[in-house]
Amino acid sequence: MSNENSSKNPKDNDKDKNDPYNFFKFSPESGSSGPGNGFRMPRIPMWAVLLSIFALTVVIQYVMLSRTESLIPFSEFRSKIESGEIVRVQLSSSTFVGYSVRSASPSADSGSQGSERALNVFGTSSARGKSWKTVGLLSEDFLKFLNDQGVEYAMQSEQSNFILDFVLQWILPFALFFFMWRFLMKRMGGGMGGLGGSIFSAGQAKSAAVEEGKVSTRFADVAGVDEAKEELVEVVDFLKFPKKYTDIGGKIPRGVLLVGPPGTGKTLLARAVAGEAGVPFFRISGSDFVEMFVGVGASRVRDLFKQAREKAPCIIFIDELDAIGKSRLNTMSSNDEREQTLNQLLVEMDGFDTSSGLILLAATNRPDVLDPALLRPGRFDRQVVVDRPDVKGREQILRIHAKNVKLSREVDLSAIAKTTSGSSGADLANIINEAALLAVRAGRKEVMMEDLHEAVEKAIAGLQKKSRVIKEDERRIVAFHETGHALTAAFTDGADKVHKVSIIPRGIAALGYTLQMPEEDRYLRTEKELLGEVDVLLGGRAAEEIAFGEISTGASNDLSRATEIVRRMITDYGMSVKFRNVALSQHGAGYGAGDPKLVRDYAESTQQYIDEEIASVIETRYGTVKARLAEKKNLLDYIAKRLLEKEIIEGKEFLEIVGAEEKLAESENN
Repeated sequence: MSNENSSKNPKDNDKDKNDPYNFFKFSPESGSSGPGNGFRMPRIPMWAVLLSIFALTVVIQYVMLSRTESLIPFSEFRSKIESGEIVRVQLSSSTFVGYSVRSASPSADSGSQGSERALNVFGTSSARGKSWKTVGLLSEDFLKFLNDQGVEYAMQSEQSNFILDFVLQWILPFALFFFMWRFLMKRMGGGMGGLGGSIFSAGQAKSAAVEEGKVSTRFADVAGVDEAKEELVEVVDFLKFPKKYTDIGGKIPRGVLLVGPPGTGKTLLARAVAGEAGVPFFRISGSDFVEMFVGVGASRVRDLFKQAREKAPCIIFIDELDAIGKSRLNTMSSNDEREQTLNQLLVEMDGFDTSSGLILLAATNRPDVLDPALLRPGRFDRQVVVDRPDVKGREQILRIHAKNVKLSREVDLSAIAKTTSGSSGADLANIINEAALLAVRAGRKEVMMEDLHEAVEKAIAGLQKKSRVIKEDERRIVAFHETGHALTAAFTDGADKVHKVSIIPRGIAALGYTLQMPEEDRYLRTEKELLGEVDVLLGGRAAEEIAFGEISTGASNDLSRATEIVRRMITDYGMSVKFRNVALSQHGAGYGAGDPKLVRDYAESTQQYIDEEIASVIETRYGTVKARLAEKKNLLDYIAKRLLEKEIIEGKEFLEIVGAEEKLAESENN
């Protein structure tokens, strides 16, 4: 039993490690297992191998060139011959070796394999008896000197090891170049061929195949998109129990397209489908299909579907589909490589059999640019909209991300959910993480409510610039400017509730901010509400003019936003007097900013009317706001002065001040 437990526990403990979406262990080898997986031999870096070979070469060369005998001066060597200490000399081209004993036979002196010499592996020799070595120049006078002294001498050829010379001069250099070439080719292949690819396999798919059961994400980890989850439950059920659908004659959709703004959880949903279904999962990005080689994209599409058919039932997930699926109609320039890749994808999606359990999931935030042939029934039969969560969904997402965060008892995530209207799942995850970091920075052991509020403001307005030094005159302008925004919002019907007023600089250019939070999610805006939003934006400049008699550049962003609202009221919403209920522009159906139009859909005179109408509406609303703030001049001065003292006024205190002023005005009227 102990052996079984020891074999199962590592597998359970490695469940998260085998998840290929674990960003801290993102490696194609992280999930490998097999016999003897308890101990893995460490990989030796290539640079260590090359360094070892170089060091070995240096050591061998040093040993070959070094000699155990110590050199003596030539004069001393000559003196030892004269004194009779040296009786035998071996001569070479540059060195002389003298011995104190004679050789056993005359032939031994001339041969290199004599009994008194032994050749070791490096080509150095040793002899019995004492020996002396010197460096000198062989001449006839020296030979005559040896003859006169009766010294036995013999010439010796240079000795070397043929095998060692061959290894060092031929084998080792070629091996070194081979390993360097292989290392460079592997690096180039990793950059061009993707995961485990090479420069010669650029046409192979760069998809990462995830084996069954190695995706730990489940539907319980996804919140705020209940309708999208319900649509994808059928996909999971078909992969688990396909006979239930085939018996009645039903067919699962061949392709499911996840559509939504960035950060709403499209990729997370695809991972949850793979985790719930428990089938192999192929994931690839749309940009991975296109490379510098012509025809690579189409080849990778074929290779991807070939691998998927071999492991069916399985799921193929293509992220950022718009990278290869852009429409081929009305394009300014032709891209044959992308069109060829798209054509191959269309053929493969029409070709694979739905009964085999091969399902294609794709995600994009630009459905308006996709080719119509890609969206037709038979390819992507179902489009699942993954939109930004509502207040209930935001609370659920916050609870999921706060599961592993130590929260104080006073933390109310439902209140945070109400103040983060329009935030995506990724924004909410970032807010929780920022709150945890702020708590650690403050030296606390758990996250407080103030940390979450600061994280929300940091995500909306940017980082506080406490070190920025602002002149007192500019601080007064900022204080009246922000007070003008807040008072206009307080006395405008339909405006969002003021949450905080601050003159602490944030972000890049904001010297202060007025934070408004909607009490509930709204999906429609009336004409009165839009004009009220314009009034709030113009309140800052109006307060400056009332307090100082002049205006500043601090309202640049406010004016841009107000102008854009009025422009869309005229061109998109049909709220102008002359062109009532007429749309004067067309924008793409994508999420976020629409595509720019190079050709107007209306006349030049209409454009002139639009410009004049925008100026007229802005001027009218500005006059209304200025008159309203002039009536509240005392309240404007009081709140601005208090804001200069405290720098921050919370929404509760601001409402108390406004409420007290209203009660005072009513009592005076009575």
